[in-house]
Amino acid sequence: MARRVLSVFLAVVLGLGLTAPPALANQGLWTATWSAAMQRPTVGFAPNWSEKGFDDQTVRQVVRTSVGGASARVRLSNVFGAKPLRIKGATIARTSEGAAVRPGSVRPLTFRLSRSVEIPVGGELVSDPAPLLVAPLERLTVTLYLAEPTGPATAHVFGTTTTYRASGDHVADLGASAFTEKTTSWFYLSGVEVAGAPRRDGVVTFGDSITDGAAATVDGFTTYPDELAERLGGKRPVLNTGIGGNRVLNDSTCLGERAGKRFQRDVLDRPGVRSVIVLEGINDIGMSEVPGEEPCVLPNPRVSAAELIAGHLELVKRAHAKGIRVIGATMLPFKGAGYFTERGEAVRDEVNTWIRTSGVYDAVLDLDRVVADPADPDSLRPAYDSGDRLHPNDTGYRAMAAAVDLATL
Repeated sequence: MARRVLSVFLAVVLGLGLTAPPALANQGLWTATWSAAMQRPTVGFAPNWSEKGFDDQTVRQVVRTSVGGASARVRLSNVFGAKPLRIKGATIARTSEGAAVRPGSVRPLTFRLSRSVEIPVGGELVSDPAPLLVAPLERLTVTLYLAEPTGPATAHVFGTTTTYRASGDHVADLGASAFTEKTTSWFYLSGVEVAGAPRRDGVVTFGDSITDGAAATVDGFTTYPDELAERLGGKRPVLNTGIGGNRVLNDSTCLGERAGKRFQRDVLDRPGVRSVIVLEGINDIGMSEVPGEEPCVLPNPRVSAAELIAGHLELVKRAHAKGIRVIGATMLPFKGAGYFTERGEAVRDEVNTWIRTSGVYDAVLDLDRVVADPADPDSLRPAYDSGDRLHPNDTGYRAMAAAVDLATL
C-alpha cells in the first residue's frame, strides 16, 4: 500500500514538472528505460556527424522505451567532448513518423529549471522531470538545439534508428520538413529514464556489434535487446549497451573503450539494474588475427583464452560487488567471417567451454548452440545469417532473445 501511495504522489508531483523532495531523491524512483553506450567522435566504419559536430543546428533523435512511467527525463553526455557542451534548448515528445512528432505531446526539457545548460568536458547530467506519461515499448523523440559550435561530439556511432538534423532552431517543430539530413548515430543522448514506484529489475545487455544490432533492420527495433523487451511485455527495463567492434581487452579510437573500462558507466551506474547479460570477446579474437594497420583495429595483439577469461572474471567480480546478477553468453559461431582463423576458433571454443562449465556466472545463455548450423556447428545457421557469417539477421536476433531464460534475470 505504501508503495502505491508513493507512486501516486510522484505521478502528481512529477506530472506537474516539479522536482521530487530531497528525501525521495535517492530511493530508486528513476529507472532507465532506454540507453546507448557513448563513444569518442569518429567516422569509424560508417559516415556520421560526430567528428565535425554541430553549429546552429537541431538534432532530432528517436528511441524506443522498454518500460513506462509517470514522468520522463533524459541523460546527456559530454564524456568525450573537447570543450564544454552548450545546449540552447531541448524537448521530448511522442514520435509520429520519421522526424515528425505527435501534436500535444511536445514538452520542453529544462535543467535546474533553465531551458539552456552547459555540460563540462567529461561530464554527464540528467534533465529535470518532464510531465509526459510514458507507455512501455513507445517511441519517443528527443530534440536538441545546438546554437554554438560544439566541436567533435560524444556519440553512439552504430545506431539502428534514424537521427535527423535541421539548420537553425526547430526543437518545437511538429513536422519533419526542416529535418533534411539523416544518419544512424546518436549524439550526446545516453539515456532516457522514467519515474514511478521504486524498482530494481532492469536488464543490461552488454557487448559488441551483435548486442548493438549490426545488420538489424533500421527503424525496425529488431535487435536482440529490442526483441527481449518485447518478450518481457514492457514489464522490465532492457538496456542496450552494445558497441560495434567493442573488445574485452583493448580500447579503440573508433570502437569504444574496452569492456572493463566502460563497465562502470554503461552497467553499474545505470539506475534500477538487476542483471547484466555479457556477450563479448569475438572481436578480441578476430581482430588479433587480422594483419595490417587499420587504425580502428589497433592495437590488436594476439589474445589467449586465459586473457579473455581474466577479463570476464573482472566484469563478474565488479557486478557482484554491486549486487547485480551476471549471465554469461557464449560467443556465436563465426566461420566464414572476414577475420576467422582456425586458431581463433580454438580460442572461442575454449572460452565458451569455460563460460558453460566454470560456474563463475550466475547463469549461462548458450547462444553459440542456439544459432549454430546443425550441419556445421562452427558456422551460423543460414536462416539466421545476415550475409557476413558473423552478425545474425532479424530472425537470428529474435531466436537469441527467445533463448533467454527469463527466470535467470
